[in-house]
Amino acid sequence: MKLHVITYLCALFTFTQQAESAGKCVCELSHSEEEFPHAKLNMAQQLAADCNSNFTPQKMVELDSLLLAMERRLPQLVEDVSVLEKEDDGELYGVLSLHIIENEMTEMERLINKLNGTILAGLQLTTNATQQLEILREEMLEMEKFDTMQVVKRQQANQRLKRDLDKCRSGLHPTPKPTEHPQGSCPHGLFLNITGPIVYTTGEYAGSYKYGTWGRDPKPEAGKENWYWRVMLTSSNVFSNYIRLYSSLSSLIAGVSVPGNVMIHSSNPTTNTIQGPNCVLYGGALYYNCYNKDDVCQFNLTTKSITSVALPKGTRYNSKGNFCHLDDCYPYTDLDLATDESGVWVVYTTTQDFGYIVLSKIEDGVPPKLGQTWRTSVYKRGVTNTFVACGILYATRYVNSHVEEIFYSFNTVTGQERFNLGIFINKMSPNIQSLNYSPVDRMLHAYSDSNMVSYKLLFEVMDDYLA
Repeated sequence: MKLHVITYLCALFTFTQQAESAGKCVCELSHSEEEFPHAKLNMAQQLAADCNSNFTPQKMVELDSLLLAMERRLPQLVEDVSVLEKEDDGELYGVLSLHIIENEMTEMERLINKLNGTILAGLQLTTNATQQLEILREEMLEMEKFDTMQVVKRQQANQRLKRDLDKCRSGLHPTPKPTEHPQGSCPHGLFLNITGPIVYTTGEYAGSYKYGTWGRDPKPEAGKENWYWRVMLTSSNVFSNYIRLYSSLSSLIAGVSVPGNVMIHSSNPTTNTIQGPNCVLYGGALYYNCYNKDDVCQFNLTTKSITSVALPKGTRYNSKGNFCHLDDCYPYTDLDLATDESGVWVVYTTTQDFGYIVLSKIEDGVPPKLGQTWRTSVYKRGVTNTFVACGILYATRYVNSHVEEIFYSFNTVTGQERFNLGIFINKMSPNIQSLNYSPVDRMLHAYSDSNMVSYKLLFEVMDDYLA
């Protein structure tokens, strides 16, 4: 064995002995192999990192959001033109309709310019990426000759064998159907999965107001069926004193608010203004955590009146019962308001429940009343967010900066709890500050680091409901 090693070393190196002076021996070492190109490897790694950083999910979704805005705005423009034609008196068109159409055309032009810019940027990005990938391929092929032990080739062969083996196993053992989740009393059937994001936009305040919430009214007033709303925490990422309304999704994406801000109070914060990001709109009223109280406030957008309902004694508030993950907590998320097909819910915890989640129904009325209450076995600080769909409470937890998991459910009809749902949300930003389920379109609206993102909930329609 030693002889073989010496022979191999002699093939690589040539030793020359020189005698510089008496009692001193100097050896020259000559390497017969070509030096490994570390600089080229570093350049290849940098090219790969640049490609990964350029192709982000946000850039992929931006084009879809602009196309969706165009798709929603075109029918609105046609409708406005139709109204204008009806107002034609033979000599003069309706001034108001002309003004509306002018605004619509301006927004359409802005969207088209932004869409063109996005497409051109995408084409340039694709061209650059193709060139970089070609350079990367050539560099990697050149460096393969240094793999004298054929380690890479063996790894590639092992990967091919593993893929073939997995295919063989899948053929022998077909993938089982997804585990059925609690049904509750949902007319849509079982909640199976989530897709998206379907919508991704920053609205008119790109990069501002990290904490907030948005969504739709499940029980809208007549004429406001397509409206959206948004609440931004404008003071210290904790407080707000108004809700912002949008007449359509395209208006939300374009940042055109009609009628604009509906003020709760001129001061922020003050008594009965908004505290924390977890608000919902239901029946033309905004429900939220009252400032500096363990109460739920109800703000009627039409009458501007405010009423409230007190939660049980010992309810944790003022950032003492937050949603959290391993690294951090979301401040002032003590009370989480939610809506579903049946109305308004509130998620919280109390000192007597030792931090475990409590769920209560808020009965609609003036003032609202606290309805039936359920206690769960899930610790609130181990949860990042909750939402309610069809009378079932769902809870999420942080997996990493790209993924959130819907891991828990509590069925208010049967009392059954599940801790192993395994439904994953692809995030556009590391944190999700709030989640709102909209039974109108079965969408889950997320407020994520100042971005508004929505996902489609997938249900399995049951035979019992079809009968």
